[in-house]
Amino acid sequence: MRLLPGIGAVASMLALAVPSPAAAGSARVAALQTALEARGLYAGYVDGVRGPLTRSAVVKFQRRHGLGVDGIAGPQTRRALGWRGRPRLGSRAMARGDRGWDVAALQYLLQRAGHGPGMADGRFGPLTGAAVLRAQRAAGGGVDGIAGPVTIASLRGGGGVGYAPGAPTGPVAFLRPVSGLIGDGFGASRAGGRSHQGLDFPVPYGTRVGAAGYGTTIFAGYNYGGYGNLVMIQHRLGYTTWYAHLASIASWVGERVNGGTRIGYVGSTGYSTGPHLHFEVRRYNVPIDPISRLLTTVAARAKGLRRLDARQRLECAGRPLAARADPRGRSWIARERLC
Repeated sequence: MRLLPGIGAVASMLALAVPSPAAAGSARVAALQTALEARGLYAGYVDGVRGPLTRSAVVKFQRRHGLGVDGIAGPQTRRALGWRGRPRLGSRAMARGDRGWDVAALQYLLQRAGHGPGMADGRFGPLTGAAVLRAQRAAGGGVDGIAGPVTIASLRGGGGVGYAPGAPTGPVAFLRPVSGLIGDGFGASRAGGRSHQGLDFPVPYGTRVGAAGYGTTIFAGYNYGGYGNLVMIQHRLGYTTWYAHLASIASWVGERVNGGTRIGYVGSTGYSTGPHLHFEVRRYNVPIDPISRLLTTVAARAKGLRRLDARQRLECAGRPLAARADPRGRSWIARERLC
């Protein structure tokens, strides 16, 4: 998983920022960011906000392809992006198997409205299909899994700029998924120069794990990159929470959960050397420090935090991950690497 330079600073800004319709990003910009990220040129996260990172990526792409360099994704630049640069959103009804600029824009709109699919990649797969169904049910219209004009208009808010009707705005905070002190924290060093992307709760095997907030389960299964038994929940405003190394899973894809809903039990599956819960918070699929999002009424205070030394580390301790076949066709979540 790609980590951004200065991720702590990004997390701090996100903790202070309160999204509003006026500050909402553009689906067109999000589609552009997705295309540039796939080319290895965009180092930010897909937020739909045109900024210096987006413009810099466009300039690099234009220079690489011998185009006029103006930092604007015009028709020539879009054509050079291939299938990722077309067709425009709204030019067709999208369904499973489709791919393109419009699919990436749709994924951003779904994510912004709190329906998923957790990541924009421009490919209409099962996670995007499930997110479209959730959006259609929430809108109270026809439910067919096909993203046509009505679905797109509901996500756009009737064609206007901003969040979809009824989509909540404001800060997002989470409950602790388990009680107990915190072990390894966000940013702790890992083998191979990687960093810890969440918090570890070293609690006993079989401890009940509760959802950290209201949302929808969009993954409940085995991850082959080290997370083991994993549950992923989509929350509002582009946030997802991840619960890894579970002994068993008690949730299912499509379940609507509230804070505290039982989703599984602590275990030591995947790249784990002892029972604990690995908990991540991501926004637009970028890991952020959960500490800034844990409610003060339930979160451990700073003086109560406990770090584990290298000998006590419960995951990614330097040993090679035991090989386990990754069946073809699994979602990107099942392939995401822990360390």
